Amino acid sequence: MTITASISLFIAMLIVAVSPGPGIFAVVARSISSGLSQGLVTVVGIVFGDYVFIVLSLYGLSALAQSMGDLFLVIKYAGAAYLCWLGWQMLKAKPIDAKLPEVNAVSTLRNFMTGLLTTLSNPKAILFYVSFFPAFIDMQSVSILDAGIIMAIASIAVGGVMAAYAYAASRARKLFTNTKANRALNITAGGIMLGSGTLLAIKN
Repeated sequence: MTITASISLFIAMLIVAVSPGPGIFAVVARSISSGLSQGLVTVVGIVFGDYVFIVLSLYGLSALAQSMGDLFLVIKYAGAAYLCWLGWQMLKAKPIDAKLPEVNAVSTLRNFMTGLLTTLSNPKAILFYVSFFPAFIDMQSVSILDAGIIMAIASIAVGGVMAAYAYAASRARKLFTNTKANRALNITAGGIMLGSGTLLAIKN
């Protein structure tokens, strides 16, 4: 993989990551509701989803998408339903007074799955890896080293952008330290998550 191709792919991934979409909404919502560390767990899930698409692309994602179109639809709607369910749980959550809540291991797994399912069910990510991704790479001559470079590029481009959003959202979260503000926080995060799930469901 040439340096020019690597730079071009990085720029393309950066543009896709920066543009508003379900991934950003999910990271912001989880960072607001659970703090920076759990927001970063969501980021890891998102990047891991990109790894899945990269591997599938190298083994013929386009052919897979055509032959298993219904499966992709199932993944899309399952991810949308999961995000909506999380949003509803946030809307119902009771506010916590004075201090920020502790987050347990179950929440860590939930946040990781939120990121993973957001990527796997995101039409923008699917379109990029099916249609545009092969334009940057000779799919017939990709080595293991090339695959590693591609994953590193995805980690820096996508992970870096999402981590920045997680940090910004977590800083805003620290402003909310009373019961009323926490209730507003839950409503905001829940609304974002519900909106993200709805966007996934209706977007082509």
